[in-house]
Amino acid sequence: MTPWTFRPWAEVSRDELYALLVLRARVFVVEQTCAYLDLDGVDHASHHLWCGVADAPATPVAYLRVVPPGARFAEPSLGRIVTAPEVRRLGLGRPLVAEGLRRAAALYGPVAIRIGAQRYLERFYEQAGFVVDSPEYDEDGIPHVEMLRAAGPPP
Repeated sequence: MTPWTFRPWAEVSRDELYALLVLRARVFVVEQTCAYLDLDGVDHASHHLWCGVADAPATPVAYLRVVPPGARFAEPSLGRIVTAPEVRRLGLGRPLVAEGLRRAAALYGPVAIRIGAQRYLERFYEQAGFVVDSPEYDEDGIPHVEMLRAAGPPP
């Protein structure tokens, strides 16, 4: 795995952005067979976190965005959390979320963090300290719940 890259929107290069959007489309649109508009107007307000692998450092395999308070939820949030299919089960998801929480805390302090989680990933996010904080809802044909991680230091 390459070191984490963390940049605000204005500092993400065109080539980096293209690679990040390819990863998001591969998983959220193609793999999950979900026709929806991934470009939701929140990216420009967010910071973007990703890593590659040693033999292809320019190709992101794990990604999320740190969304400021008020852009999606009242609290800061993590969103578009994704790992590439070819690296799943290698343990990148937990360090990705942990690093996202650390970066969010560095930006916003030890505040609560909210996510909109696909329901089947509820237990995964519980391991990072999130708890369900909404009824189940449908988002683009996939069951979701809001989850909240209480204010405090990151893992």
